[in-house]
Amino acid sequence: MTDRRPRIFVTRHLPTQIETRMTTLFAAEFNPADTPLSSEELLARVEGCDVLVSSINDRIDAALIARFPKSLRLIAQFGNGFDNIDVEAAYAAGLIVTNTPSVLTEDTADMAMMLMLALPRRLVEGAGIIPREGRWSGWAPTWMLGRRLRGKALGIVGMGRIGTAVAERARTFGLNIHYYSRDRRPPQVEEALSATYHDSLDAMLPHVDIVSLHTPLTRSTQNILNAERLAAMRKDSFVVNVSRPELLDEQALIKAVESGHLSGAALDVFESRNGIDPCLLDLARKNRIVLTAHMASATLEARLEMGETVIVNIRAFVDGHQPPHRVLPENRKGV
Repeated sequence: MTDRRPRIFVTRHLPTQIETRMTTLFAAEFNPADTPLSSEELLARVEGCDVLVSSINDRIDAALIARFPKSLRLIAQFGNGFDNIDVEAAYAAGLIVTNTPSVLTEDTADMAMMLMLALPRRLVEGAGIIPREGRWSGWAPTWMLGRRLRGKALGIVGMGRIGTAVAERARTFGLNIHYYSRDRRPPQVEEALSATYHDSLDAMLPHVDIVSLHTPLTRSTQNILNAERLAAMRKDSFVVNVSRPELLDEQALIKAVESGHLSGAALDVFESRNGIDPCLLDLARKNRIVLTAHMASATLEARLEMGETVIVNIRAFVDGHQPPHRVLPENRKGV
């Protein structure tokens, strides 16, 4: 008997529970190597498929989209971010693109707060001393001095779901909340967070000690924290990025930290397509920058919710309905 279930190809391993559900609901195939596929490998695997379940590691550009088989009708991204997909080219080709928003808010906000704590208190540096040295000389009044968090000013770039969740956490640690966002939050939200709104990023930067990036990546936000803006930040301030590496001018950040203008940065995302910048690694070894391995959404709960959201998007699509988390090109939003 012919299997009439929708054929899907999943580019990376997902939690076992999600793969089991997908196998039950769809004619699902998986990438057994669990490593990024080349364009040619991806084309071979999606032949005859209705749905591609992609991840941030899959570069789906216009050239690749033009070669996709006609059977492919949906790209269901496993993740909130989708800047690896040329959404405009997909739209023009009649392909629907979906993502998994909302489910990462709490975990990403937790990660941002952890990095804010770890950076000024030199947590990563301190945690590595005893295992590395195999001994400890003992406490001393001037040993491992960091900076107090309470009373500092936090500048949030992008006060959406994640930015607001970060502000809520930061407020409990005694940070003063400032924010710049495309849309100003309602007065009751600002009052609850004692948050100060700035109508431009340039207006906010001189007033804060920590800048945390939480805005989506668009044409207008690429390198939103550039060399000029890093220079405008307070001396000895910090940068935290758990969002997208493209929001930050990495080379300018390296120079700002090397020069001593910034006290440091904590990055869960960074440019790595051609290998991590050696200067960035050197600063991490010197404990001037904290690097974590894109861990903001790395909880079992988040991955399960992401998988369930992918399934919901696929089922809605194959049932002839609009997927609840469809992604549209920037020039088509609201149309």
